[in-house]
Amino acid sequence: MKVAVHQMCSGIDPLLNATKMAEGIYQASEEGASFYFAPEMAILLDRDRARATPNIVSESENGALQRVMAAAKACGLWVHAGSLPVLSEGGTKYANRSVVIDPEGQVRARYDKMHLFDVDLSTGESWRESSAYAGGSGPVAVQTPLGLLGLTICYDLRFPDLYSAYSKAGVDILAIPAAFTVPTGQAHWHAMLRARAIETQTFVIAAAQAGSHEDGRATYGHSLVVDPWGVTLLDMGEGEELGFATLDLNRIAEVRAQIPVHANRRTIDMPVDVHS
Repeated sequence: MKVAVHQMCSGIDPLLNATKMAEGIYQASEEGASFYFAPEMAILLDRDRARATPNIVSESENGALQRVMAAAKACGLWVHAGSLPVLSEGGTKYANRSVVIDPEGQVRARYDKMHLFDVDLSTGESWRESSAYAGGSGPVAVQTPLGLLGLTICYDLRFPDLYSAYSKAGVDILAIPAAFTVPTGQAHWHAMLRARAIETQTFVIAAAQAGSHEDGRATYGHSLVVDPWGVTLLDMGEGEELGFATLDLNRIAEVRAQIPVHANRRTIDMPVDVHS
């Protein structure tokens, strides 16, 4: 099954970003893909919160998202819209939300990023995602033509317990849209994505932001598709483009039969016996 991965350099204008996504969806359809994947914050990437605030609205009021949904319906394509900032239902904070859209243009699943990035980097950059965003309440999976798709976002990648939960739930594919910084991307991106694919024995599809953005940040790129054995099927490097990979879904059962970690897994819910 053919999937399209959109490596973007999203900016501060949601409608412009959504137009690029719609163009990618149409191209994906023309190229015979059955599913389109976008990166984290595909619809709006703006770290100036005062400037971004007027563009962060509830999901139902988001005209840029509606443009993407219309493109999905027009093309009859499944769309993983990466993620976008939305005003959470409580109204006091934002959510970093992944949305999966079906070929009828309807939202089939929503996942709010659980792990929030609060850190001071050696480069001088400081990030406090939790000052404006609320973390999601739990993992979410959705049935698709690719199989059961588990939803995560960017920083979630560093928390293997989340992926263990998806593995136990029997997911076949993991979506990991991201906007990794260049230093952390160079150090960890490829290794962690391959590790998540190998340990869960799933396909991993990780659409990424790439390049120098309007808000001043730089992102790593290298959108990846990795198979359940850890083989990289697609690495998109640093440019803004649409890439394609063909998934042999039979590979999932083959790998799980070869190394039966699902059958051999033991539940570990006890404290560690620490010796001095």
